[in-house]
Amino acid sequence: MTDGPRTRIINTMAKIQPIRPLPEADDPSLDLRERAMDNLRFIRETMERAGSFTAVSGWGLAVIGVAAVLAAWLASRQQSPELWLATWMAAALVCLLIGLLTSATKARHAKVSLLTGPGRKFILSLAPPMGAGAVLTAVLFRAGLVGVLPGMWLLLFGVGIIAAGSFSVRAVPVMGMCFMAVGVAALASPGAWGDVYMAAGFGGLHMVFGTLIARRHGG
Repeated sequence: MTDGPRTRIINTMAKIQPIRPLPEADDPSLDLRERAMDNLRFIRETMERAGSFTAVSGWGLAVIGVAAVLAAWLASRQQSPELWLATWMAAALVCLLIGLLTSATKARHAKVSLLTGPGRKFILSLAPPMGAGAVLTAVLFRAGLVGVLPGMWLLLFGVGIIAAGSFSVRAVPVMGMCFMAVGVAALASPGAWGDVYMAAGFGGLHMVFGTLIARRHGG
């Protein structure tokens, strides 16, 4: 009877594994772990560069849409082509600032960069059509073809959004195709309808797709 507890203690002690010493600083396994962490870091950075640009602010696009509708109303009340163009140029500058600020805020919260990886590709793809639009605006306005400007703006903006959207979420290039369709319709319509198409495109499409992107892609 007295051997029972002693036997259980001996059996328990036999099951206990010996404590292994911690690896020393020159243990090769430490180098392997460090190299593995470096490889994982490289893979993560490579995937981020090759991924989609998700910092397009949906709520920012919606605000831009509201500003564009207001700009269309103001532009339609101007008495001269110069004032009409100045109204839209001022609106374009305001909308650009809204887009940059809201996208930068979303990028900061998502811890992604606007100037590297997909963000850089997005900007570089959007810039050429916008530059071409600026040049054509000056040429067409000087030639007195003011009625052509709304359709040209919508069409080239759609081209730029489609090109840039290849590095972003699917809704962005779809929005670009819609802009192109509205631009073609504006070019085929009387020039007096230009502000209506501008409100429908830069206003309505931005609000619709902006809300969609905000709800599905985190703001």
